[in-house]
Amino acid sequence: MSDAARVIFHLDMDAFYASVEQRDNPSLKGKPVIVGSPPTQRGVVAAASYEARKFGVRSAMPSMTAGRLCPQGVFIRPRMEAYREESRAIMAILETLGAVIEPVSIDEGYLDLTQLIPGASDPDAALMAAVPVARALKARIREERRLTATIGIAANKLLAKIASDFQKPDGLTLIPERNKAEFLRSFPVRAIPGVGRVTERILKDAGIALIGDAQDHPGDLRALLGSFGPVLRRCALGEDDRPVEVGGSVKSISSEETFGRDTNDRPILRRCLRAQADELAAKLKKSRLGAHTIQVKVRYSDFTTFTRQMSFEEPVSEPGEIYRLACHLMARDNLARRPLRLLGLGLSGLGEPSIRQLELPLKRAS
Repeated sequence: MSDAARVIFHLDMDAFYASVEQRDNPSLKGKPVIVGSPPTQRGVVAAASYEARKFGVRSAMPSMTAGRLCPQGVFIRPRMEAYREESRAIMAILETLGAVIEPVSIDEGYLDLTQLIPGASDPDAALMAAVPVARALKARIREERRLTATIGIAANKLLAKIASDFQKPDGLTLIPERNKAEFLRSFPVRAIPGVGRVTERILKDAGIALIGDAQDHPGDLRALLGSFGPVLRRCALGEDDRPVEVGGSVKSISSEETFGRDTNDRPILRRCLRAQADELAAKLKKSRLGAHTIQVKVRYSDFTTFTRQMSFEEPVSEPGEIYRLACHLMARDNLARRPLRLLGLGLSGLGEPSIRQLELPLKRAS
């Protein structure tokens, strides 16, 4: 089968952590569930149910802020092992399809069904032939795991991701191949993976607010974005030749600094974390990724080493957000209580950034 007839699913579990909690405790159904530290303690939100998201609660937000936005929120401490066990059960269901699977995070992944949809020479015919497979997969997850999943169907990973991010929860959306560029024109340019706040501001200052503007812009956008310019242009046209890989890509990145003299001087440590956050965010942008887990590492003068981490359902990618969360981890466990020999910052659980703020009509596969 030719590349033009590729069939890619992007499967994303709906409000995964919170949905597991609501399933395991039926009294939480319909309530604004916030997975994370209570608002009376120093902490952050790991995930939020759709009921809580209506109040503006989101992943990686300080718990105190979440409590202020949603006073009636039900705060539950994360049960990461329970979520990982559930993820393994869902992955076992996906494996029965015989598709090529690339896990992206604990609650999402890509499936390449190209070889499972034989005989469809027309790309869009192949995509439509995969709709019953997607319906059956969603139904099986609902019946066996009592959870809902959203699936995006397209001829490449970029479009499949956009499709799944729009129609949530419990959605099934197909982006046709024949008119994909026209289809994307009204989307905000932020929908393209790798376009963060800084890049978005540069583009808007140049009159590029929508993907259609990027399609129409003369040149290859190098003058604005350097080497990312041609990448953005291809994405704006709905083009993406990345394969679905069983092993996935890079799983983690990190940065460390060993100080010339042990220190717990707060301004020095903050400057170090800020520089590391900027460095890692730049790497995320270059690879068009976001991170689901952030970790800080400290080493004291006696070489005792500690690491502390936290995970989020929604990926983070902005340097300011990474820095804020790193500072939170340092303060939460008082890691600078004595001078540090080394300070490090790491990101893992890497996957594409979230684009779930889209509010434009897509083609729902019915």
